[in-house]
Amino acid sequence: MTTTASTETTGQRHERLVAAAIDAAGSDDFGADSWQEGLDLYLESLAGSAQLNEIGVGVAEDGIVTDLANRLRIEAWRKDHPDVAAQEVRRPIIIVGQPRTGTTILHDLMAQDPANRAPLSWEMERPVPAPRTATFETDPRIDECQAGFDLVESFIPGFAAFHELGARLAQEDVRIFTSDFRSMQHTLQFEVPAYNHWLLHETDMAPAYAWHRRFLQHLQSEHHSERWLLKSPAHLWSLPALLAEYPDAIVIQNHRDPLKVIASISALGASLREMTTDHFEVTRLAAQYGADIPVGLDRALEARRDGVFGPGQVVDVRYQDIRHDLIGAVARIYDEIGLELTAEAESRMRTFLAAHPGDQGGSLKRYSFAETGLDQGELRERVREYQEFFDVESEALD
Repeated sequence: MTTTASTETTGQRHERLVAAAIDAAGSDDFGADSWQEGLDLYLESLAGSAQLNEIGVGVAEDGIVTDLANRLRIEAWRKDHPDVAAQEVRRPIIIVGQPRTGTTILHDLMAQDPANRAPLSWEMERPVPAPRTATFETDPRIDECQAGFDLVESFIPGFAAFHELGARLAQEDVRIFTSDFRSMQHTLQFEVPAYNHWLLHETDMAPAYAWHRRFLQHLQSEHHSERWLLKSPAHLWSLPALLAEYPDAIVIQNHRDPLKVIASISALGASLREMTTDHFEVTRLAAQYGADIPVGLDRALEARRDGVFGPGQVVDVRYQDIRHDLIGAVARIYDEIGLELTAEAESRMRTFLAAHPGDQGGSLKRYSFAETGLDQGELRERVREYQEFFDVESEALD
């Protein structure tokens, strides 16, 4: 790190940030200590490779304190409200797939169904006190959270058009994992290769999913719905751990040409990293995803061949289907998982889609595949087995 924080050891920085979180939350009980290893590796990676500028140091450290404080607050609330532990999370619908494959718009759209309870951005960012049905639409935390998102747009013009942000919009549950410091959100925001390798190849994700369940129990304890609707591309790398925690989950997997995905996610990551470091190179970010995304696809393919999913437990959705007929794709999903798409739900979806047409690009920088510095032929061969198994067409590369 490039400020006075760089004079600290990892241990000293760890102690300072933990103390700040305890002070903010007014509690020192973190529950299970599974977060400790990931936090230390994350801090080491930030100091060793992220090359953060002053803004970057502030973003990283504020994020760490917020994630720790949220964990503390949830544990304290749980202690004071023992009925939270009795909450059951039944048959969640979980959208997975590579990033930039339409998972966000699909999540947003299905969240319009009143029977589906998608975690909203404001309650993920400020989960305590537990959201209540009576004030769910008027909670003051909504405006507080929205103000933060508006700041993102002022710092990164065009970001919201590329990946829409909003306090009332559905949020992907990779955000939950940040409080256990096993989250791909960290590896998108910052160049932390040592932490990224640990996260994808060494760590046990079971504690993260155990924390994930505690978080959902907390959110639903005073605001119920028929079922959870969740979404994160990150689950693709950890399907056995996901299903070990939620064996009755229904999984929707989105598919798209991985080479197009890598160029697109590199653009999204660039918008975040360029603000926090003065040494950004898109080729390094693209190299990260050029290596990591095929691993996730391999694991998804392995899960199918190993019979991880039961009959009817997974639905495949291709990006082209979403692009051509999004409402039709949703109707097919409902049909395959045995749910009724009511007239009310479909009407709400169409209204939402008219107001939120999805990724329109805005002024945010995009990258052609050529700018990633990756070898097209080599990478195409690397993902060939995935594309053939799932019948995923290759797209024209810019």
